[in-house]
Amino acid sequence: MTAYHQIVEIVSVGYERRSIEELVEMLSVNRVDVLVDVRLNAISRKRGFSKTALAKALGEVGIVYRHERSLGNPKENRDPFRLGLQSARDRYVQHLQNGASASFGRVINLAQDERIALLCFEREHFDCHRSCILEMAQEEYPNLHVRAL
Repeated sequence: MTAYHQIVEIVSVGYERRSIEELVEMLSVNRVDVLVDVRLNAISRKRGFSKTALAKALGEVGIVYRHERSLGNPKENRDPFRLGLQSARDRYVQHLQNGASASFGRVINLAQDERIALLCFEREHFDCHRSCILEMAQEEYPNLHVRAL
């Protein structure tokens, strides 16, 4: 990865307690170019948030949808993560450094050229594994700013 020559901001957003219309509007207002879905499985029981429907809704306003499956939180780590256990955060960081490092690099490099948002379910940034992705990115790139919506 190359060093940032400019200050970059990445948006962090969860769709919990939001409609698809609200999410799309928020992303548009925040000038997001690419939404990176960091769920392991891009499916949802909530209308509009499965991969195909989400990509269609975003495409209608000119936002590109991209699913980075390998950045998803492994199923066995989700409940401990939701409980706020540091061990779950540590396990996810290990996952990022081992099995998901290529996806991590692609996403961070994309942020140099496009305004991106990371999406998962949890509305609160710190309650979601996307906070680990962005903390790791900030360690490597101190000029990186995170806007949690």
